Amino acid sequence: MLDDFLVRAGLAGVGLSLATGPLGAFVVWRRMAYFGDATSHAAILGVALALATDLPVAAGTLVVALAMAVTVATLAARGWAMDTTLGVLAHSALAFGLVAVSYFPAVRTDLSAYLFGDILSVSRQDLVLVWGGAIAVAGLLVWRWQALLTATLNEDLAHASGLRPDRERLVLVLALAVVVAVALKVVGALLIAAMLIIPAAASRALARSPEGMALGAVAIGALSVLAGLRLSLWQDTPAGPSIIVAAAASFAVAGLAARFRRG
Repeated sequence: MLDDFLVRAGLAGVGLSLATGPLGAFVVWRRMAYFGDATSHAAILGVALALATDLPVAAGTLVVALAMAVTVATLAARGWAMDTTLGVLAHSALAFGLVAVSYFPAVRTDLSAYLFGDILSVSRQDLVLVWGGAIAVAGLLVWRWQALLTATLNEDLAHASGLRPDRERLVLVLALAVVVAVALKVVGALLIAAMLIIPAAASRALARSPEGMALGAVAIGALSVLAGLRLSLWQDTPAGPSIIVAAAASFAVAGLAARFRRG
């Protein structure tokens, strides 16, 4: 079964949804969309680091994404104006990464794969990486769920409960860095944030509880992957962007369904 590239692509996308669903819920609740952009754009700089040091691409991406995530979390804890700071970091990281990658001529023709993903070329080894990373992130979020939720809803309540909101924020940014590293080949640096935000936003329109929203985001993300792959096969369109198109369609349908239910 794993000899079929479409099966591997579908399994990779579904595995990634296990992590992007609950993590995306926290990104939406905390209004961290730009944070996701900054971390994912830094992935291209990680590609350049991997090529320069002969590291695996996933390892280079993880190192740079972790560095960006910790930097942003530290600046947020010190009260920096995060909209402006994240805008500067996101676009600067992407520009530095694109310039650095240009020093490796053999990579220039494959740059679109790093920007938009190449899910149809996922190998068995890639599947192990994606599922291993996704399960690790999902397990971390389940373990810290109540603490993360409390710190997200009310930091004063978190302090009163003996929690440290800064530590919970760090847990989220580390999880985000891992997701960026494993998602690069599936949807690419420019679309990772969309995979985090759109299914979670679609699920929020229908969910009745935080847990329901997280699980709904997993389901919508997985269905978007399968529908996007089907669209790509049918219309011969790029697979990564097709997955995001399917996710955007699910967001529109969820919004209409929620409005109909209220009406």
